[in-house]
Amino acid sequence: MSTVRLGKTGFVLEKNGFGALPVQRVSVDQAVSLLRRAYDGGFRFFDTARYYTDSEKKLGIAFSGMRDKIVIASKTMAQDVKTFRSDLETSLRELQTDYIDIYQFHNPPFMPKPDDGTGLYEEMLKAKSEGKIRHISITSHRCFIAEEAVKSGLYATLQYPFSYICGETEHRLVELCRQHDVGFIAMKALAGGLIQDSAAACAYINQFDNVLPIWGIQRERELDEFLSYIKNAPQVDERINSVIERDRQMLAGEFCRACGYCQPCPAQIDIAQCARMSLMLRRAPAENFLTPHWKSEMEKINNCINCGQCLGRCPYKLDTPNLLRRNLEDYIAVYEGKVSVK
Repeated sequence: MSTVRLGKTGFVLEKNGFGALPVQRVSVDQAVSLLRRAYDGGFRFFDTARYYTDSEKKLGIAFSGMRDKIVIASKTMAQDVKTFRSDLETSLRELQTDYIDIYQFHNPPFMPKPDDGTGLYEEMLKAKSEGKIRHISITSHRCFIAEEAVKSGLYATLQYPFSYICGETEHRLVELCRQHDVGFIAMKALAGGLIQDSAAACAYINQFDNVLPIWGIQRERELDEFLSYIKNAPQVDERINSVIERDRQMLAGEFCRACGYCQPCPAQIDIAQCARMSLMLRRAPAENFLTPHWKSEMEKINNCINCGQCLGRCPYKLDTPNLLRRNLEDYIAVYEGKVSVK
């Protein structure tokens, strides 16, 4: 696997980052085993967040006593100085560390900057002067915020969705980061699970020498795939080009990226999953979803109260209520055997 220099942070890392959101779904022992195996296999960059329940705690247990051997990125969704400081101190305690290498504003609705009235950026600078963070960074799902952050000179890295089903907007951001020496951390490199061929995803991102992908991993078999790519990096060839073109055609247009910012739903609809169900039925083993449990979850769409909250929260401006209804119709047709997923 080639390495990537993460912008002005100066970190030079294997082009494989560990996204630690999924480890909140497994036991402590399972998470620690995954994280240590990842390190032993070559992973050095680990991305987590205060929002990811016990993810930070599991990283702290896994890497206790070896802090200087890894790069840790975490995040805060704080909208005020008091919450920011509380999040930071909690993260430091859970991670069992005195400092966080890259501390990110977690998808804020605006770009924090000096003198904006919130005090958030000033508090970041204070934490940096105290040695509690090393680099100030930001994550986003909103292009206009991402562009402003990159051009501002205030941020060392940008974390943004990037995969082979992205368009011109994302590619412009990658180039903008290169021009401004801002590290580009690619989240959603598997498009929230819609990309099933990890070798194709990896090979595509390998073409961008300033992009560090983070892979959300919670299973041993998933880790094994990415560990194999460190020794034998996939390259774009005829087979992979075919996979990419097929997926681009299938996933073109309006689809849910599963970022989750539309949640919570007052009607208890699992929007991130239900809004992608038609695609998942055709891209993952359908039997995993054609169950009484998922039928019940999909039928919650009938309880939509048209409050509009999901519309206002979606960074991709999707017509989420209509997208959900279309997915419900498709799901019921497949569940009742009226339509085949083959």
